[in-house]
Amino acid sequence: MAEIEIYNIKGKSVGKIELDKDIFNGEVNEPILHQVIRMYEANQRQGTASTKTRSDVRGGGKKPWKQKGTGRARAGTIRSPLWRGGGVVFGPHPRDYSYQVPKSVKRLALISSLNAKLNDKNMIVIDEIKLEKAKTKEIAAALRNLKAEKKPLLVLEERNETVVRASRNIANLLLRDYKSLNAYEVLKQQKLVMTQKALAALTKILVKQ
Repeated sequence: MAEIEIYNIKGKSVGKIELDKDIFNGEVNEPILHQVIRMYEANQRQGTASTKTRSDVRGGGKKPWKQKGTGRARAGTIRSPLWRGGGVVFGPHPRDYSYQVPKSVKRLALISSLNAKLNDKNMIVIDEIKLEKAKTKEIAAALRNLKAEKKPLLVLEERNETVVRASRNIANLLLRDYKSLNAYEVLKQQKLVMTQKALAALTKILVKQ
């Protein structure tokens, strides 16, 4: 089994733990990751782009000129797509881009993203986070000590209101509990910082699925 060091919030090593070999095997399935990342990005699209067809554009009820005898091409409306100010042909309309992939595919993608962070040495395990007061400077100092100031993803074993309030003003910091973790956010953020209990709980869930 692979081992990983455990740090405290001061950045000091306090021991090591063994990682489950069925989850942390070093394998990164890039096709699965690509499939799942595309899904998460598609689900974030608003789909509000809209254009007007010739029936939606105001005006054009009167025939511009008579059908014959003018020497000009036939025209029935000034709102034809061929005219300036006319409708748009095959333009976008509001739609829902979201879709889902099987739960098993999401699981494999999450495992691959965790392995990618582990392989790149961008995964950090800490013993715990305890704050007496919701002070931003305490969380910021902990991230500096762990060398995880740039785009960190902090994963807790459960929601902690004190940590949530202390983390609000830190740019590019994502705070999640292990149940809501997904491959997209793991790869999007540069450093993955997890508490020891969160890692144990997440591993237990992934092994059971």
